[in-house]
Amino acid sequence: MTSVQHSPAATEEVAAFAPRRRRVRAGVEKIPVWLWVVGVIVGLYLVLPTLIVIPMSFSKSATFAFPPQGFTWQLYENFFTSSVWLQALRNSVVVGVLVAVVATALGTAAALAFDRLTGRVAGFIRTLMLIPLVAPGIVLATAIYITFLQWQLTGSLLGFVLAHTALALPYVIISVTTSLAGFDPQLLRAAASLGASPVRSFLRITAPLISRGILTGAIFAFVTSFDEVVIALFLHSPTFQTLPVQMYNSVTADIDPTISAASSLIVVIVTLLFLVPLIFRRPDRNR
Repeated sequence: MTSVQHSPAATEEVAAFAPRRRRVRAGVEKIPVWLWVVGVIVGLYLVLPTLIVIPMSFSKSATFAFPPQGFTWQLYENFFTSSVWLQALRNSVVVGVLVAVVATALGTAAALAFDRLTGRVAGFIRTLMLIPLVAPGIVLATAIYITFLQWQLTGSLLGFVLAHTALALPYVIISVTTSLAGFDPQLLRAAASLGASPVRSFLRITAPLISRGILTGAIFAFVTSFDEVVIALFLHSPTFQTLPVQMYNSVTADIDPTISAASSLIVVIVTLLFLVPLIFRRPDRNR
């Protein structure tokens, strides 16, 4: 039997008329209508307080009133011209930035360690690190207050940073651990075989590949510290208090509608921060 050999021209002609292969994508199950309705209702329920607070921040009323009466920027002017509000905002930003730096460094290191450790001891330590996520805030606040009172850390910047770092660590660990799930450890072995040190391998290989998880963890750490109020109420002093504490005092001690402007600013800041990972999302290369 003789084999038939096709010329290059004939092969190209056949290929031109041959049906092209189409990518077969996995079918996605259609979302039922009732699930869309439930999702919209839950979303509206979560957004409803924001839809009330932001319009109130432009109200001319001297107290809390909804619907807002008139339109004015007076509450925002009160916020940005008050030394008390600005100092509280400054304290919250400083504490939040320091907590983001410390919690991100410690949480990333812990996530890398947990990724390499196995066994019951590693599982127990991992669970122990996540306790602040499920423990009641008042219980943590009481324990931290009693401890920091003995260490003379109440009402200090260091005390706030340490307390908020303990709350923010689980978010960083979860975020970085999720990014490490798709990380190939063979890359580190290849780098080590080429003479790269562990630090260089982390900076040049690991960190860039899990950078989105690290960034997300840092944002969660900052937001966790920025809007935390329970522990802050225990640790604050007349000379050092954060913005959530000042907002709490403006409602309980004296009725100050400036809290509407402060709440609106917090909503805008937090929303912009959570949009950062979406802006810096890497394009999908598997198209």
